[in-house]
Amino acid sequence: MKLNKPKHNLYRNGMYAVEGFIDIVKNETSFKWQLFMLFVMGIAAWILPINFVHSSILFISLFIPVLAEVANSAVERVVDLVTNEYHILAKQAKDAGATLVLLSLLVTLMIWIFTLADAFREN
Repeated sequence: MKLNKPKHNLYRNGMYAVEGFIDIVKNETSFKWQLFMLFVMGIAAWILPINFVHSSILFISLFIPVLAEVANSAVERVVDLVTNEYHILAKQAKDAGATLVLLSLLVTLMIWIFTLADAFREN
């Protein structure tokens, strides 16, 4: 039995990552929204009248939901590969992935609230 695992090669592995990114962008509406949020809120993070450290924290925090959405997409694809029929474990796996995204958004919101509160307290 041949395993679905090619030999490691930095270039090839990088290309797999690019292919995965392109696939998620093409097929996942939620991921497109996450990228849109990263773009818009990223601009806001840099134009706010706060120092570089605060802007950096805000900007970097925007990648948390993007990463969660990638993980959620991976979970959904694996579940769909295993079964197309309803199964409680499939639902629970997909729900857990959705929970990951929700929690990542809440954490990002808290980071923004605390960072902005600190930034404007200093001024």
